[in-house]
Amino acid sequence: MKIAIVGKGGVGKTFIAGTLACTFAGSGLRTIAIDVDTSPNLALTLGLTPEEAAQILPVAENELLIEEKTKTDYPGVFKLSYTVDEIVSGQAIETPCGVRLLVMGMVRVMGGGCACPAHNLIRNLMSHLIVERDEIVILDMEAGVEHLGRGTARNVDIMLIVTDAHQASLVTAGRISDLASQAGIPRIAYLANRVTGPEVLERITSAAKDHGISVITSIPYDSEVLQAGMLGNSPAKETSFAAVVAIQALARTLMGDKPNTLL
Repeated sequence: MKIAIVGKGGVGKTFIAGTLACTFAGSGLRTIAIDVDTSPNLALTLGLTPEEAAQILPVAENELLIEEKTKTDYPGVFKLSYTVDEIVSGQAIETPCGVRLLVMGMVRVMGGGCACPAHNLIRNLMSHLIVERDEIVILDMEAGVEHLGRGTARNVDIMLIVTDAHQASLVTAGRISDLASQAGIPRIAYLANRVTGPEVLERITSAAKDHGISVITSIPYDSEVLQAGMLGNSPAKETSFAAVVAIQALARTLMGDKPNTLL
């Protein structure tokens, strides 16, 4: 199963993506998490220290890897004869909760439609990870809607749009859901985060219905998650936290949806 976690910046995407990934891995399922955010922090949620996270070289910034996999003797011509397994085995980081992490990074070039080697490498790597891998793949996407225009998550099984009750979050969630529907994403659902009561959940549910989308679950506001983050601790494996319990229940729901694709 391939799951994309999307939403406005600051709504809790990375915490949810990391906790889902740790839950799947803890259930014995082979799981790889892909940090596609332009400001990557998924490593911390997966239990790496800030020092360890700082040592990770994103794929898009690994000039030696890009040259090795794409360089030819012909200017402007790139080879793509590598296999995904080569890159995953060489670049994925083992994390304390059993999830393998790939940090994609950002291709820093001017203009759109880049045909540079780094862009081609990332595009093909993402395509293979989503389409051909026989494991759980969790994508922590960059904030906003731009990634939908690039088609990064086009072939995922489900897109979870994380939103809280703030108007800006709901507006962004609506834009994402509309674009995802146009892109043919097979399943799209809102994930209500930081829910403090029935009125908050109703506001999010109503906004989802306006776009023909349902709310798959709600995650309660949890001050313990905030406290853990302030202390620099990963809350993903704190099974007593109410928010973590809710995300673990969501993982079980997703596993029940397509059990044969998770093994």
